[in-house]
Amino acid sequence: MPAHDDDARKRHHGAHDWHSQAYVEDWVKHDAARNDERRPRLRRMLALAPFARDAAIAVLDVGAGYGVVAEEVLRAFPNARITLQDYSEVMLAQLRYVLCDLTDPKWTERVGGPFDLAVSAIAIHNLRDLATIGACYRGICQVLKPCACFLDYDRFARDGGITTHEGLLRTAGFTRIERAWEQPPLAIVAAWKE
Repeated sequence: MPAHDDDARKRHHGAHDWHSQAYVEDWVKHDAARNDERRPRLRRMLALAPFARDAAIAVLDVGAGYGVVAEEVLRAFPNARITLQDYSEVMLAQLRYVLCDLTDPKWTERVGGPFDLAVSAIAIHNLRDLATIGACYRGICQVLKPCACFLDYDRFARDGGITTHEGLLRTAGFTRIERAWEQPPLAIVAAWKE
């Protein structure tokens, strides 16, 4: 089987190779083909952010990939300053970003902050382990300012379900959690830090 076909098979069966140029190119191509479906959901998620359009907010994009969420953040908040975090150098080769692994407890030291808003889309579920996901949520809460918000559009069903993730967010320090939209396995969750 050609390497490209093997990369497509991995993408569809859960094994990711975020350091492979061919795999990432295939993944981006597949992801971009879903723009008509995905971008309206991202806009819906960002509409939950409690900021004026012209606010000069600091935003952390967790698992930023090739920057599609950051593009939508800038459409919604043109004066935002965005820090993009990802694990894949290949994915972010054309962007200014912070390279760090969300499974490393010190990732929060690399991204800076504090932030007014953190966003993530179809990324955190890739951590797969609930303890690791919970630690990631704690890290996100840690880098947010008081009264800041975390907006997450992800696949919650595979790793414990949405209720489990809401519990992990509470344990991480978020005091108010809202399901803004749900179509299993996908959902948009908004979580606020006091």
